[in-house]
Amino acid sequence: MAAPKRLEINSELHRRKILLKAANMFLSQGYTQTTLRELARESGVNIGSLMHLFENKENILCALVSVVLDGQFSAVQELLSNMTDDKILFWASETTLQLYMAESSEQIRDLYITAYSLPKTSDIIRRSIAEKMSEYFLPYNPGYQEKDFYEMEIATGGIIRGFMSVPCDMYFTMDAKVARYLETSFRVYKVPQEKTQEAIQFVSRFDFAQIAQNVIDSLLSMLAEEI
Repeated sequence: MAAPKRLEINSELHRRKILLKAANMFLSQGYTQTTLRELARESGVNIGSLMHLFENKENILCALVSVVLDGQFSAVQELLSNMTDDKILFWASETTLQLYMAESSEQIRDLYITAYSLPKTSDIIRRSIAEKMSEYFLPYNPGYQEKDFYEMEIATGGIIRGFMSVPCDMYFTMDAKVARYLETSFRVYKVPQEKTQEAIQFVSRFDFAQIAQNVIDSLLSMLAEEI
């Protein structure tokens, strides 16, 4: 009975090593440029074990997407603790954080765009967000069910992917990107214009560039501690 138990422990250790190395490699060189063979070599795991545990690169990204979503949500909860319980301002802050994280490097931009594009990862994102949408935006969409918010997230997921894909420059600043995104996505959810403007002003109060870097660092630390 001991051998299967050791095998199970070794498999979990290999899984954690692969996820940590994948996170570092995706952040440093991008998802697209990282190969499974390279990832296996850098993780100290043979390619057969990696394929047995994850089957393909998208499944590795799926595992990391869930960690990132939880990290974003927790960071905003901590940021707004004892400051506001307004769900619209909370959502504006969380999506602003996503935009800043995607803007922090071209590798992370590639990672986010890929996550919003691939079938499994985009479905994880939609289902996670649709659950929150039904709580946050129901007052503006009475009668909607979670299914309706899931379908609407297909639209707003495409919107945020589009904004992430275009780098900021001197003409299209980060402040402009955030404002345009919130105006566009909140219109889909029928948020009144005055509430949208309140949200734009609210998120401008925070240093989201630093918060984004803190989230990235904490996620890597968390993965490292699990090994």
